[in-house]
Amino acid sequence: MQTLSIVGPAADRLAERLAPRLDGRVATVERLPERTDGTDADGVDGSFGLGDDGAWVGAGEHRSLGDLLDALAVEYDYALLSGVPEARAPTVVVGDEGIEVRGDVVDTVDAVDDADLDALARHADDGEPYITLETLVEQVKQSPRAERAGAIATFTGRVRAKDGGDDSRTTHLAFEKYEGVAEDRMTTISEELTARDGVEEVAMHHRTGVIEDGEDIVFVVVLAGHRTESFRAVEDGINRLKDEVPIFKKETTVDEEFWVHDRQ
Repeated sequence: MQTLSIVGPAADRLAERLAPRLDGRVATVERLPERTDGTDADGVDGSFGLGDDGAWVGAGEHRSLGDLLDALAVEYDYALLSGVPEARAPTVVVGDEGIEVRGDVVDTVDAVDDADLDALARHADDGEPYITLETLVEQVKQSPRAERAGAIATFTGRVRAKDGGDDSRTTHLAFEKYEGVAEDRMTTISEELTARDGVEEVAMHHRTGVIEDGEDIVFVVVLAGHRTESFRAVEDGINRLKDEVPIFKKETTVDEEFWVHDRQ
């Protein structure tokens, strides 16, 4: 799922104008509790708001923003976030350029009516996709070879706060990838694992940017005929990803900040 955050005056109106330009199923997430039925905006297939208790509301369910995006990622191709400056997503600022946002600002718009909707649609498409473990599981289930599979094995890597009781606490990690090369290498690894006897489909994803303590970093999902092949392919997949894919990690603890490869 591609995400785009829009902040500033009438951010929700800009999201509504942009939604029909996007090629796929679009959900909007906004801070307006009135917008919860998901049926009243052209081009929008789902709509979610912020309830009075501060929890995000969608289809009658209360979730954190992260939980909501995790759920949307399985069903939607895009999520447009209106008035959510705390979202770590590519961000378009309307009007006030002084708004503090958590994501990278990819465009500024003086007014909603002045927005280049085609350019904003490209920003939505160009950002790193919001991928979850559930997204990849559903992806491999759709494989044309799924009827021969009796097992799905997965691996999830997450940010570990400490290796030992006396270690300084890790607050977050930041990942940078060798653009293009990292994706190509993961594709090659997936294809080579899929070529094994008994393995039907392999999917993997490594997040980049800032990832905080307790958050997920990397996923490997294997669809296979039996559990033995699936377990072996998952283990080999994550080992090869760590060894062969050019992704660089900066660790920040309560005491210091350093690139991990400089310590190895």
